[in-house]
Amino acid sequence: MTPDNDNRRWRAGLLGLALSAAALAAHADTGDEAAATPPSPAQAQAQAAGQTQSQPRTSATADKRIALSNNYAGNAWRQQMLAAWQAQTAPAVKTGVVAAADAFTIGENQPTDQAAQIQNLILQGYDAIVIDAASTTALNGAVQEACDAGVVVVSFDGIVTAPCAWKIVNDFHEWGREQVDYMAKRFPDGANLLEVRGLPGTFVDDDLHQGIVDELKHYPKLHIVSSVEGDWAQDVTQQAVAGVLPSLPHIDGVLNQGGEAYGVAQAFRASQREMPVIIFSNAQDELAWWAEQHRKNGYQSIAISNAPGIAVVAFWVAQRILAGEDVPKHLTVPLYHIRQDELSEVLAHTPKGSVADQIFTRADVERLIQQARATQASTPEPSPATAQDPAKNPPAAEETQP
Repeated sequence: MTPDNDNRRWRAGLLGLALSAAALAAHADTGDEAAATPPSPAQAQAQAAGQTQSQPRTSATADKRIALSNNYAGNAWRQQMLAAWQAQTAPAVKTGVVAAADAFTIGENQPTDQAAQIQNLILQGYDAIVIDAASTTALNGAVQEACDAGVVVVSFDGIVTAPCAWKIVNDFHEWGREQVDYMAKRFPDGANLLEVRGLPGTFVDDDLHQGIVDELKHYPKLHIVSSVEGDWAQDVTQQAVAGVLPSLPHIDGVLNQGGEAYGVAQAFRASQREMPVIIFSNAQDELAWWAEQHRKNGYQSIAISNAPGIAVVAFWVAQRILAGEDVPKHLTVPLYHIRQDELSEVLAHTPKGSVADQIFTRADVERLIQQARATQASTPEPSPATAQDPAKNPPAAEETQP
């Protein structure tokens, strides 16, 4: 989720990419096999109940070509995302579900470059383009060109706001809320918190931060005493935190957005200050440090993140749309949680230098679609009077998030 401005992280992550691809290949899914990593509680319940769903028609897409347009590949999350895409789509191509599922990554995190890439994919005749976008709005022109050309566009992680595109998203606002709730449980008498934000100007950073702000209103004893920009990168975070620590009071806990926790820990260790409660993501180095601290002194926390396997959800959604099925325009993928008692098992299946992932099967995608349909069906339609009254039904604001 970060701009490609650190070649050292890119080179260091290549090993994790190779290991992850090998591990994922062993669990590649073109049917309803179990996920490669421990399933979420919802998945476990569904599997235990023996739920089955209709599978997407595969014969209808045997001649269809799907492309992945990726704006950045310079951190472990993006490398694992690409590994998940390859491991899950290669068998789909081999077995004739689709004719192609090619991945393309631009050299720099520039919306103009990605827009040009999308236009090129249109010219190459791809039937669907799955996008991890460099900008929520700057790609809308190219996305509309694709839609006008009859190309299915599915965005995930970094979404686009073009109305014609499908959006596969995580609830980043909820991610922020959950962090505050956890700190409130750990520190019922109050706490000083440090917030590490992500990349400025991105909707992920904005939504996650707003979730924190909104939830803090319920806990007046929790105070954010400082906020720094970590750019979703360990080294940037370590430097930023080290720069503000001398001026800060005692810090009880640290809120972040994923990919920064190890940098936070290193900054506190170098300052010889008491280690705060840090909320982790799914990065292997963070999880390993957390496990080591737990063994040494009983250190406890949680991890919240968005699984790179969300790319696989976007792939199967694109396939279903190409097969002629009615798929809701907005699908929300649950956040990935690692609890203290799950840490050892998750870490054992996470290659060094990579990130823990949740691999979504076609059956998982079917359940997500069914849930989205149920949500749509339960949402009441506005009454005729309300729909015709501008005072009661003001014009919709420009979409900023799915």
